[in-house]
Amino acid sequence: MMSALSKSAAASLPLEQDLPVVALHSLVRQFGTTIVLDDITLRVERGELFGLLGPSGSGKTTLIKLITGIDKANHGTVHMLGELMPKLSMLQRFGYMAQSDALYNELTAKENLIFFASLYGLRGQQRNKRIQEAMEIVHLLEHLNKPVAAYSGGMKRRLSLAIALLHEPELLVLDEPTVGIDPVLRQSIWKELKLLRERGTTIILTTHVMDEAEKCDRLGLLRDGKMIAIGTPEELKQSSDSSTLEEAFIVLGGGMRA
Repeated sequence: MMSALSKSAAASLPLEQDLPVVALHSLVRQFGTTIVLDDITLRVERGELFGLLGPSGSGKTTLIKLITGIDKANHGTVHMLGELMPKLSMLQRFGYMAQSDALYNELTAKENLIFFASLYGLRGQQRNKRIQEAMEIVHLLEHLNKPVAAYSGGMKRRLSLAIALLHEPELLVLDEPTVGIDPVLRQSIWKELKLLRERGTTIILTTHVMDEAEKCDRLGLLRDGKMIAIGTPEELKQSSDSSTLEEAFIVLGGGMRA
């Protein structure tokens, strides 16, 4: 039986549901004397679709690599789902789609999916079911047995997304997920992302496309390695007295309106 002291201690511990899905505190990442990320602090809550918006070279991909544990900060901490990162066992709790497709071109799409499913601990009927479902989401089911070498660039992006979705992760981290995808499929993928969020999946994605940024619940604006503002698209426009996100980004970054 739990003692009164144990009960009191347990009650004082935060439930995992109450913790942010991602918590970054005072992150600094530098390569030699070049500071790529400078004092980044951020919380992403459960069920959010959070966008990192910024031009090429602003630090978006580096920040994603720190969140997923692929890279490690020089200073500061990253917590994912309450765990200090990097931590190998967290691989089964988040899905990651890199900016460059990490696929085995000599294998078929199905063979790629089976390989990544094994990393996620998926086996047997559950694995086969999830392969079918993930490929259906990205409209590639009819190309399941085709060698990846025969895929177009857009098809490879969609296969990378299917791999990230395979194990129904609590957190989905996507680095420029719609680059190289035609407008119709881009719309379809965004529809699926919204459905995933409605089912409780937390999504963090990077983009430099303003109409995609508008679809996010909240945005973090990155410029020259600094987080210059965080808020909903509407809050960012209001705080900068701007009519568009593009204008808000310029104003909040210290630039001048045209």
